[in-house]
Amino acid sequence: MKKTAKSLVDEAMVQVTTYTAEQARALHGHPGVQFVDVRDVRELEREGVIPGAIHAPRGMLEFWIDPESPYHRDVFAQDKEYVLFCALGWRSALATKTLMDMGLERVAHVGGGFTAWKEAGGPVADKPAKA
Repeated sequence: MKKTAKSLVDEAMVQVTTYTAEQARALHGHPGVQFVDVRDVRELEREGVIPGAIHAPRGMLEFWIDPESPYHRDVFAQDKEYVLFCALGWRSALATKTLMDMGLERVAHVGGGFTAWKEAGGPVADKPAKA
């Protein structure tokens, strides 16, 4: 194997903007910021979500972002900063790096993910916002 999952995450972490859970909480609810949950739907059902965050499954994210894709979602064509998160911050780091590679300029992720968000006392809801 040329690269491990860990090495890919480590490479992404050097290149992406990472917010602490506390920094993310300060951004939460700001009209110029959209939180994006890249976790699997079973994780959302089991753990809950960040209120106002949209769910964009990791496997569909590139297609939802791309305006030329038949799967494009208008929520990703807004003039906002997109703050991605997953459970621990690994998938969201990779997803953030991919979106940067696609040309999205205002994108970051939450270090430690949803786990760190909850530990920092961030609000949790039952259902995600619609994308």
